[in-house]
Amino acid sequence: MKFIHLADLHLGKTIHGVSLIDNRDQLVWVERFLTVVKEIRPDAILIAGDVYDRSAPGGEAVELFDHMLTELENDKIPVLLIAGNHDSGQRLSFAGDILAKQNIYIAGKVEKELVHVELSDEFGKVTFYLMPYLFPALAAEKLSDESIKDYDTAIRRMIAEQDIDFSQRNVMIAHQNVVCNGKTVEFGGSESMVGGVGQVDYSAFDGFDYVALGHIHSSYHVGRKSVRYAGSPLCYHFDEIRQPQKGPVLVTMNEKGAPVSIKTIVIDPLHRMREIKGSYDKVKKELEDHRYAEEYLRVVITDRRISPEISELIRSLCKGRNSIVMELVSEHREHGITELADGKSTDGNRTVEEYFEELYIQRNHETEPEEKDRSLFRFIGEQVRHADEVKKKSEPDEKEVDKLLNYLLSQEEKV
Repeated sequence: MKFIHLADLHLGKTIHGVSLIDNRDQLVWVERFLTVVKEIRPDAILIAGDVYDRSAPGGEAVELFDHMLTELENDKIPVLLIAGNHDSGQRLSFAGDILAKQNIYIAGKVEKELVHVELSDEFGKVTFYLMPYLFPALAAEKLSDESIKDYDTAIRRMIAEQDIDFSQRNVMIAHQNVVCNGKTVEFGGSESMVGGVGQVDYSAFDGFDYVALGHIHSSYHVGRKSVRYAGSPLCYHFDEIRQPQKGPVLVTMNEKGAPVSIKTIVIDPLHRMREIKGSYDKVKKELEDHRYAEEYLRVVITDRRISPEISELIRSLCKGRNSIVMELVSEHREHGITELADGKSTDGNRTVEEYFEELYIQRNHETEPEEKDRSLFRFIGEQVRHADEVKKKSEPDEKEVDKLLNYLLSQEEKV
């Protein structure tokens, strides 16, 4: 049996003001993926959560996913998908019973008995268990067990509740922060809020022949090769350009106990993300030599401050190659980050709030920040002005961490 494992589509994603749907990145990726599917003819498609970038996705994102599912259904390929932490399980599972009749199986909400689907090949049946994003309080509620206080325990108790025949082949689809003995890879910038939150040791999935994971945007295995993250299909942050090539995972299973074959399917993006770094003259020459066409760029100048004239020149050079400058920053030691970290203003008379406002306008095509954005800038500025006091502490105060986390989450919900 062969199936394709993908995750973290984040349909409707916007990066630095650029909509990946309006700019056709996600549409082109979906079409290229569907072409690959027609060539491979897998027995199933597994989508391990975060279908959408927001719990209330826009109409275009919904239409794109509907198109994707319709094409897969037309090809008679079963689709098994779960809700991630970015998805609304209730919205995602709408009309789930009807879709199941079309071989589209959706687990949007966690129940005591996990949705499970049986498929068969020449070696017998394979049972797929679908576990949407699970947190301790939800597991405690569904299992009527108030002793469940952490993610690892929640996952283990939920699995123990299922009637699983481990003498047969079983696959788990999950959306969690899975680690090996407490260690994990470096997260990309779009996942920086995950940190050490909600860790589940890979041993919680012992007995499963393959574990299809979502949540982390890198593609890598955890503990053993058959416990694997597919990673996001596209780069959603410039930190992610340092990760291995993006693409869904083709998994081939033979008889019980035989090694599982795992292969990454590389699907080229419409716009590559790239960082250009160096002196102003070096960067300017590279751009004048007509390099980096039709790409999303982060430009880092190392030897001087970004003046309005430099900004205009670099952006115009990139625009001439149909590239977009998403980030334009300076690492010159007399400006920027160094002064921001050590003082209360960035150039001797500007406040932190003013610096962030200017940066926001530059990166959002001259769009003024809204009041909720300025409120966030004021909050950050307050933290910087109390930096010396904070540095005296051996570790962050728990109340301060909770305050910052709750504030950021509340801002996300308002978007």
